[in-house]
Amino acid sequence: MESCAIIGAGLSGLVTARTLREAGVDVMVFEKEEKVGGRMRTGLLDGGVFDHGAQFFTVRDDRFEEMVRDWVSAGVAEVWTRGFADASGEKQEDGYPRYRGTKGMISVAEYLARGLDVRTGTEITRISANPQGWEVIAGKLAHLANALVLAIPAPSALKLIDNNGVALPATARRALEGIAYDPCIAVMVLLDGPSSVPEPGGVQIGQDPLFWIADNRKKGISEVPAVTIHAGPDFSRDHAHSDDTTVAHLLLEEAQDYVGTDVKTTAVCRWKHSWVTETHEEPFVFVEGPPPLVFCGDAYAGPKVEGAVLSGLATAEKLLGVR
Repeated sequence: MESCAIIGAGLSGLVTARTLREAGVDVMVFEKEEKVGGRMRTGLLDGGVFDHGAQFFTVRDDRFEEMVRDWVSAGVAEVWTRGFADASGEKQEDGYPRYRGTKGMISVAEYLARGLDVRTGTEITRISANPQGWEVIAGKLAHLANALVLAIPAPSALKLIDNNGVALPATARRALEGIAYDPCIAVMVLLDGPSSVPEPGGVQIGQDPLFWIADNRKKGISEVPAVTIHAGPDFSRDHAHSDDTTVAHLLLEEAQDYVGTDVKTTAVCRWKHSWVTETHEEPFVFVEGPPPLVFCGDAYAGPKVEGAVLSGLATAEKLLGVR
């Protein structure tokens, strides 16, 4: 295996790509969004900076801890806090560090993408396997690689496979179909003055309709008052097709005690595959081929940022072991 194509420039895809490239494999990454990072998303709204996907990450695995130390040394991640306020407003410190990107969560993803051949804003129009490997077609670009990694949510990966008539072993299909996600609606709220979100700038309500609220200025990434609201899964599912104005109004009503001032403007982001509710027990799904095909992401090695990274590492090591 001398080359690999990766679809998806979230953490799993980027870690896979970086690990393979360091081993001398030629890698090209395709991403349909204009930015890398997947749910490590940091958005701008009228001067405000908002983390509106993943809010922080924790460390448990030794290999992930080593990687996080590198991120901290590089200045792209740092400890945010060791606990958040709960719904009552009481801060619940447990001494366990929660990390954030220094300029938003996307800082980590952009660091991982440095030096990689990442084609953002690129929609895949076709994939097909032949004796030489996988052909990935994106518009006028046709790319051939020895292996293919789908580092995107399992439903999206299955859709891409089925739409292109790619044969998939029954065991692999069952594994992918067994993965499930909850949606999340995020609202970015630019405020006219300071919010009432308590220090350190995050409250874990953990309910429906209001699940989480963060003050991005208190978090240290925005120079102006900028609040992120995450809705719970039931609300997000019920309002999947509601207009943005209605969604923002309803969630602002629920969060009024935390907002505490006038709202200047809002923007809504919808994460269809946000929280992983049913995971796959292995860090990836591997289809031997030839040519080899691998599915990876935070639904495979355990949810959250750490799971996504460990899945990417395991995927790269598997591919390096079969070449």
